[in-house]
Amino acid sequence: MAEVYDCSDNSQLLSGTRTARHAIGRGELVVLPTDTVYGVAADAFNPAAVQRLLDAKGRGRQSPPPVLIPNTATLAALAADVPAPVHALAEAFWPGGLTIVLKANPSLSWDLGETGGTVALRIPDQALALELLQETGPLAVSSANLTGRPAARTAAEAREMLGDSVAVYLEVGESDGDGTASTIVDATAMTEEGGSLRVLRDGAIPREAIADLLPQVTIEG
Repeated sequence: MAEVYDCSDNSQLLSGTRTARHAIGRGELVVLPTDTVYGVAADAFNPAAVQRLLDAKGRGRQSPPPVLIPNTATLAALAADVPAPVHALAEAFWPGGLTIVLKANPSLSWDLGETGGTVALRIPDQALALELLQETGPLAVSSANLTGRPAARTAAEAREMLGDSVAVYLEVGESDGDGTASTIVDATAMTEEGGSLRVLRDGAIPREAIADLLPQVTIEG
């Protein structure tokens, strides 16, 4: 049966994060708050755990989950190439609601689904999520809901949909954000000089803010 921790209560916070860390290590799923909506998380380097995440949501391998990371140093380790304009995006909008799709480091032994050799990365602006990421390393995280249903804004809403397919629920109350998902951009065609950036999903970070930051980059999509 799933374990639920009210992490707004300091007496449950430590035991909740410890239990969540152990569950991730065993290849189980954890629901955690982010700065946008609640997410369901799995060890990004455990293919069985990632498949468990997709199965829990009712998603196929053609919809691979993004990966949350604890810091920008991890960005350089997971991506094959990080040109200067991508660093500028990360510095300006991370932690925050921008997901950046890059070519994945080919030496990594993971299986997130049918990614086409890419990986979608983000640093969330949420203290509990960042604390857990510092302990676990990169996590495959998708919105905590069944496919086709609204994203959960509390762990309780997530549990109504995902039930015992998740081992641990970390509750902190309603998510900090307004329910708007992150903006997703494809940066695989960006270069040191600029190149192009495709907006795959409009969300928390306006495309106008991206265009203002990177006037040398062509914004598409």
